Amino acid sequence: MLQGKQLILATKPFAKEIRSLSWFHTLSTFFLLVLSFVAVLIFKPLILKLIFSILTGLIIVRMFVIVHDYFHKTILKGSLLAEVIFTFWGLYILVPKSIWSRSHDYHHVNNSKLYTSSIGSFPIVTKEKFLKSSKTERLYYLFIRHPLTIALGYFSAFMYGMCIQSLLTSPKKHWDSAVSLMLHFGIGFLIYYNFGWINFMFAFLLPALISSALGAYLFYAQHNFPDATFKEKEGWTYVSAALNSSSYMKMNPIMHWFTANIGYHHIHHLNHNIPFYRLPEVFENFPELQNPGVTSLSIKDIIACLKLKVWDSEKQKMVGLK
Repeated sequence: MLQGKQLILATKPFAKEIRSLSWFHTLSTFFLLVLSFVAVLIFKPLILKLIFSILTGLIIVRMFVIVHDYFHKTILKGSLLAEVIFTFWGLYILVPKSIWSRSHDYHHVNNSKLYTSSIGSFPIVTKEKFLKSSKTERLYYLFIRHPLTIALGYFSAFMYGMCIQSLLTSPKKHWDSAVSLMLHFGIGFLIYYNFGWINFMFAFLLPALISSALGAYLFYAQHNFPDATFKEKEGWTYVSAALNSSSYMKMNPIMHWFTANIGYHHIHHLNHNIPFYRLPEVFENFPELQNPGVTSLSIKDIIACLKLKVWDSEKQKMVGLK
């Protein structure tokens, strides 16, 4: 069985994009997104608007994961057209490149380290530290990890966390956060002005709420699941963090498509240079990667993940507070 650096090196042949496939997935997803968006606008029955609104939200998630791969320089590196498409899309969905790259790159090299893993992810503290914290600190910590905060990720994770907070903290460094907010709400206003409030709700707001809620939960459950492990800086290794602190999220083929295979998150953390469309291929080829910590989008597993609040150093696992 391959371990450590040997395992990473063994995946290297898969860490090469197939350029034509990268373009196919990008352009076909964008095409389907436009079709779904137009369908929301042209169909009159509210039930059809609702169906295509939900579909639009799910395709936005897929497009976001593809953007995520591009920001990793995994696909379409050096393409000016790709830079224009993905930068624009990132700005529209409230994921400006500067803050995303800084926080997400940090997350990848500090995944599952106690006390530093909260940058680019949800905060995690030990049970001991939580109990010693002030009431205000505990309330703030629980608020960030609250199911409603995650469900309202459009406001909490993306609008505030990605854009407003970064802009307030470092406006010169993250000026594109202001551009993102203006572009996002500018497009929303144009939809409202030209097509009315019903189409604003179904073509703009509901897809944003759906995609952000699913995106925020994926962020959460990728590293907050019952079998996840966390380490102090001592004893932490990159490979162990990938395989033991990053989940494999079981989904049906349709949801794997909508989430662009981000459910194979342990493999993504092992080698982020593997394009999203090759992650299942890696999973099938390496027995070492077929027994990760598992979760899913079932109600049971979602509840199990959301109940986790702190790291219990004695039990060496995530636990709730009761």
